[in-house]
Amino acid sequence: MDSEPQLYKDYLLLKPKEASVLELCCLLCSSNITNRRFIDCSEGLEIREFGQRWLLLISVVAQKVLVALEPFLKIVGDMLELWLNRIASNGGIIRLFFNILRGKMITPERSSAEFSTVVGYLDPRVDLDKNIHEKDPKYKGLLSIMASKFAYENEQFISTMITNHWDMEFLGQYSFWNDYQKHESTKAMIVKDTKSEPNLIVVAFRGTTPFDAEQWKTDIDISWFDLPNVGKIHGGFMKALGLLKNRGWPKEIDERGTHRYAYYTIREELRAILRENKDAKFILTGHSLGGALAILFTAVLIIHEEEWLLEKLEGVYTFGQPRVGDQKFGEFMKSKMKMYDVKCFRYVYCNDLVPRVPYDDQSLFFKHFSPCLYFNSLYQGKILEEEPNKNYYSLLWVIPKMLNAVWEVVRGFLLPFVVGREYKQNWLMVMFRLVGLTFPGVPAHFPTDYVTAVRLGSFNEHLELQDFFKDD
Repeated sequence: MDSEPQLYKDYLLLKPKEASVLELCCLLCSSNITNRRFIDCSEGLEIREFGQRWLLLISVVAQKVLVALEPFLKIVGDMLELWLNRIASNGGIIRLFFNILRGKMITPERSSAEFSTVVGYLDPRVDLDKNIHEKDPKYKGLLSIMASKFAYENEQFISTMITNHWDMEFLGQYSFWNDYQKHESTKAMIVKDTKSEPNLIVVAFRGTTPFDAEQWKTDIDISWFDLPNVGKIHGGFMKALGLLKNRGWPKEIDERGTHRYAYYTIREELRAILRENKDAKFILTGHSLGGALAILFTAVLIIHEEEWLLEKLEGVYTFGQPRVGDQKFGEFMKSKMKMYDVKCFRYVYCNDLVPRVPYDDQSLFFKHFSPCLYFNSLYQGKILEEEPNKNYYSLLWVIPKMLNAVWEVVRGFLLPFVVGREYKQNWLMVMFRLVGLTFPGVPAHFPTDYVTAVRLGSFNEHLELQDFFKDD
C-alpha cells in the first residue's frame, strides 16, 4: 500500500474500502496493526489497548455502512429538499395539490435564490436580530451563527439574503478539493460586514449536511496525524481542510492550474481582502464540521507563523464543534492563541451530541481545549471548562435527557407566545423534535437552537464574553 512520507511523528489512516470481515477480526486480536490492509500507519506503530482497536473497528464499519447507504441517502435528501421547496413555492400543501392537478406546479431551480436546504427549512430565519447592534457583545456571535447557517445554502440564495437582508457584501462561496476523497467535499463562504467599525470579514465553513454520507464519513473517521511539537489531530478534518497527500502542510503551494484547497485558497483570499481593507479584521466560524475546520484553519496559520493574519484575527466562533485533537494539541493551541491574543468562543447547546464526540476517555485521546460557552434548554448561558455529560452516553443521564427532550417539544409551542412569532417552529422542526424523544441530542445539534441561544441567551452579570480567556 502507498504510505505517507515521514512528515509526521506518527500517523494512522483508515481505508474502509479495503477492510474485509477477516481483517476486522484480526484487528481485535492483535496489537500489531502495520500488516492490516485497511490501515496505513507509521512503521512499528502498535495499539495495545483493546478499547482503542475496538473504536477503530467501529469507525471502519460505520464508514463502510455509510458507503453502502450513500446512494439511498442522496435520493432521500434530494427528494425531501425538492418537495419542501415545492411546498413553499406553491404556497403550501393544499395549493401544491391543486397546482399539480392543474399542471401548474412550481419547481424552483436548485441553484436559485428561492431554493433552500433542509437546514434552511428547519430554521427559516434570515434576518439578524435588530435588537443586537454592532457594539453589543452578542453581535459577533449572532453574525457568526447566521453565517454558519447560510453556509449550507447555494450561492444565489446566500448572495440574495446577505445583500437584501443584511445589507452587507457577499464576497463569494467556494468549493474545495479533498486529496484523499478525490473530489470537492468542503465549502466555505466569505462576507464583508461594512456596518462594523472597522469592517469585519466573516469566513464561514459549511458543516455536515444531513444526507451527505461522504461528510458523515469525515466526521466519524478517527484517523489521525501526530505533528511534531503540535500533537495528534483528527485526520478526517485535516483532509477536509486541504491536507496535501504525500506533502502534508507546506507553507506555500502553487495552485495555478491545480485543485483549490480550503486552507490555501482562503488564506490567499484573506491576504488580498485585508490588504485592500487595511483596518479590517476577520473572524472564522462554522457549525458542526464547519466549526472543526474553523479551529484547524487557525491551527495551521499558527504552525505557519502567519503573524500578520493572526493579528487581524478577531476571534473563532464555533457551534456544536466536535473534538479535533489530543491534550498536547490543546496545550499547543492555548499557548499560541494566548501569544497572538486570539480568542475562541465554543458554543454548546444543551444535549447536543456532536460536541461530545469523538470520545474523551482512556481509549481515545480527543479533547476540547477551549472553554465551553454552554446554554441549557432555557437558553441560560454559563462558561464551563467542559460541557456536562462530556461523552454523552451515560446511564445517569438517560432519564434527564429524555425529560429534557419532552420539554423541548413543549417549549417549541410556548416560545412564540413568550418572545415573538419569529421563534415559532415549523412542522419539520416539530418532527425532528419528536425524533429527539428517542435520540436526545440529535435535534439539539441543528443551527435552530444555536440561533435562538445567541439571540435570547442570558449570562450572570459578572461574566463578560470579551474576557473569555482572561483566566487561561
